[in-house]
Amino acid sequence: MAPRKRGGGGGSRGGLSFMFCCFNSSDHPEITYKLREDFALQSMEPTLPMPGPDELDNMFSELVDELDLTEKHREAMFALTAEKKWQIYCSKKKEQEENKSATSWPEYYIDQLNSMAARKTLLALEKEDEEERNKTIESLKTALRTQPMRFVTRFIDLDGLTCVLNFLKSMDYDTTESQIHTSLIGCIKALMNNSQGRAHVLAHSESINIIAQSLATENIKTKVAVLEIMGAVCLVPGGHRKILQAMLHYQRYACERTRFQTLINDLDRSTGRYRDEVSLKTAIMSFINAVLSQGAGETSLEFRIHLRYEFLMLGIQPVIDKLRSHENATLDRHLDYFEMLRNEDELALSKRFESVHIDTKSATQVFDLIRKKMNHTDAYPHFMSVLHHCLLMPHKRSGNTVQYWLLLDRIVQQMVLQNDKGHDPDVAPLENFNVKNVVRMLVNENEVKQWKEQAEKMRKEHHELQQKFEKKERECDAKTQEKEDMMQTLNKMKEKLEKETNEHRNVKQQVADLTAQLHELSTNKLEGTVWMDVDDARVFKILDLEDIEKTFSAYQRQQKEAEDDTLSSKKVKELSVIDGRRAQNCNILLSRLKLSNEEIKRAILTMDEQEDLPKDMLEQLLKFVPEKSDVDLLEEHKHELDRMAKPDRFLYEMSRINHYQQRLQSLYFKKKFAERIAEIKPKVEALTKASKEVLHSKNLKQLLEVVLAFGNYMNKGHRGNAYGFKVSSLNKIADTKSSIDKNITLLHYLITILEKKYAKVLMFQNDLQSVPEAAKVNMTELEKDIGNLRSGLKSVESELEYQKKRPQEVGDKFVSVVSQFITVASFSFSDVEDSLTEAKELFLRAVKHFGEDASKMQPDEFFGIFDQFLQAFTEAQQENENIRKRKEEEERRAKMEAQLKEQREKERKARKAKANGEDDGGEFDDLVSALRSGEVFDKDLSKMKRNRKRINSQNNDSSRERPLMKLNF
Repeated sequence: MAPRKRGGGGGSRGGLSFMFCCFNSSDHPEITYKLREDFALQSMEPTLPMPGPDELDNMFSELVDELDLTEKHREAMFALTAEKKWQIYCSKKKEQEENKSATSWPEYYIDQLNSMAARKTLLALEKEDEEERNKTIESLKTALRTQPMRFVTRFIDLDGLTCVLNFLKSMDYDTTESQIHTSLIGCIKALMNNSQGRAHVLAHSESINIIAQSLATENIKTKVAVLEIMGAVCLVPGGHRKILQAMLHYQRYACERTRFQTLINDLDRSTGRYRDEVSLKTAIMSFINAVLSQGAGETSLEFRIHLRYEFLMLGIQPVIDKLRSHENATLDRHLDYFEMLRNEDELALSKRFESVHIDTKSATQVFDLIRKKMNHTDAYPHFMSVLHHCLLMPHKRSGNTVQYWLLLDRIVQQMVLQNDKGHDPDVAPLENFNVKNVVRMLVNENEVKQWKEQAEKMRKEHHELQQKFEKKERECDAKTQEKEDMMQTLNKMKEKLEKETNEHRNVKQQVADLTAQLHELSTNKLEGTVWMDVDDARVFKILDLEDIEKTFSAYQRQQKEAEDDTLSSKKVKELSVIDGRRAQNCNILLSRLKLSNEEIKRAILTMDEQEDLPKDMLEQLLKFVPEKSDVDLLEEHKHELDRMAKPDRFLYEMSRINHYQQRLQSLYFKKKFAERIAEIKPKVEALTKASKEVLHSKNLKQLLEVVLAFGNYMNKGHRGNAYGFKVSSLNKIADTKSSIDKNITLLHYLITILEKKYAKVLMFQNDLQSVPEAAKVNMTELEKDIGNLRSGLKSVESELEYQKKRPQEVGDKFVSVVSQFITVASFSFSDVEDSLTEAKELFLRAVKHFGEDASKMQPDEFFGIFDQFLQAFTEAQQENENIRKRKEEEERRAKMEAQLKEQREKERKARKAKANGEDDGGEFDDLVSALRSGEVFDKDLSKMKRNRKRINSQNNDSSRERPLMKLNF
């Protein structure tokens, strides 16, 4: 590998800036380590005394391990004198003390990343805020390169990579096109620059896929960084297949017709920012060459031809010819490699068919070669069968016929690429094929057409029916509204007509009254006056009285309104004899019930066959049963029934129903009976099941035996040799703490012993599944509920006997409905009562079984002890599991560190044994740089150039040979 220039900027790993160089500030940083020949250590006196040689070597070895150096540089470090080693060590420790700021901890950067990811848009940010965000990410990138290895390890342990990937996934368009995106990719690149970080990135299930998604940006620097990472991953063992998977993922993500489509488009773009952008085109070509030549491409000719044909179908050859115009040495190097490798592969393919050149554009030549190869073989009939059936395959330009040929193409690719073990180096072409398309292809096209027509017809019919239904709905709404409006209008007209009729009647009455008053005037007052000779009756015969009434009706109406006011003031108020508050509440109830008195009466007599009275309304009606004093008052005013207020009239009419209160209570009990039974049954069943479980559980018995043994051993010499213990003592186990670790209790230890010695006992929790429910059962309340049901049934039966003895009114269905209800309810109640008796017996047996006092112990207390123990046991189990996981993680981490140390030692020995001390390219940045410059392909290029010269000399006179650099396709 050619030597590189030392970068002028950037920090140093672990503070050794005076010895090693890192990334410079260019767009495409490279990493190299080079000892400065003119370097002189600054004079400084360590404040601590220098330890012995062995201890110093151990301390210095830890420091060098943190730097993650190559073997050559490690040897240079260890070759220093003891004084210089101690000086470097003290300088490093001093620098670490000085850099104990927030930015020296991975937690700081992870918090910042999470905070930035939460703010997904840049629109609300000022320019300074955006620059600050980018500065933070750049600082993380520098820290990942320059901080000691423990910083990287801590960053990995805190799942910092996932935070970076989540940020990449959640970015909006503006952030994607900003420098922040480039810096985030740089952080991943920096993390991959050491073996541990690289292994972590490659082990992550989504990392490479998410990195590939960044190809969708228009930011050229970001694209170049992504392509360099992906190209370098191809050179890492196991990385090539991950890259192919990532490109398939990107095809779905970017909705490409075929994979690599975006790359070829970017390679071909020559307008705007892409006109003179050689770095992107170089990165794309280096990536393509890495994909073609690495992984399975190192050994498999079939794989290289298959993958290259994919690029050729996308039109890469004309693009390569166009790229020559840039006259860039590095780009030309990659273009030469692509064409030379292609030429070598096609020559190798030609040798298989004893041909100098195969024109892959000629279908005739390709067919002739296959026919010659297959002729006189057992496979020839099958080959002809394939051709015959290909003739019968659909070939229309329209429709889905291309899917048939695509399926055939994928099947053949799969057969060619897969190895003897059935593994496919190209992520199995058929895995990426849409199964729905396969199914669609295997169905007759005519059937598909018919299905489509049928579906379209059904859709139209459904749409028409929907429209008709909506139209009818609108019509019904309109008719309903019209009916309501008409009813309102009719009511108004009726009121108006009644009002005018009353007015007309009042006018006539007034006229008659005035006439009578005139005739009654004292004759003495009329004597000697003109009124003795006046006869108005004659005038009435002549006058048009209707015209007078019509002309002066306004005046008459005003007079009538004044009289109405006088009458209304004298109008008598509604009659109400019951208490005012009680009347008001009753009125509210009736307004909510929305039933007339007659409907309520019918519902009570029929035992609410039509379900007009909800349970809550019945409960309220029971509060307004007419009392004796109310009935007496109402009876006194029954002749004024029309004047009675609504609540008074309701109470009066209900009081007319024989045994109204008893009927109402019976109806309410009937409606609530099933609900009450449903509440009691689960409690009784839980009590029964829980008692049986604690009585018959062998695992619980074994557990108690182990606990007893623990107690006897721990109390030896005090209260040892006990034959049993109170069940309440079970919950004291969790209070007994270890003398070694206060977080560990006797319960934790008990569970550990059970897991090792009595694994089956741990299943006792499954044996006591009904205990939590039984712990909620209060026997006093349960017996009270049963007693209420019993007394309620007796009351209903008494009322039934009473109603049977008296004559039945028309519409009274109390006897028939309640008789049937009593039959069913008595059976249900008897069943529940028997179950409760059985549950009590079982509970007493269970209590005595555990040596407790049955007269004092209630179910909620007894089963509550077991329930509390079960909860504590489950929590302790989970805590034990968490402790175990933490321990395993610590052991795994320690093992990993030991393996890494061992691996580094092996690599160190391998490098030492390597001839001339050449670098093995293990550093990720070295891989990126070698790939970018094309140095990684130097050996292959040299070999191909030698082969080309040899072939040119051998076939100088051959007219069939085509130019090697201008490949025909």
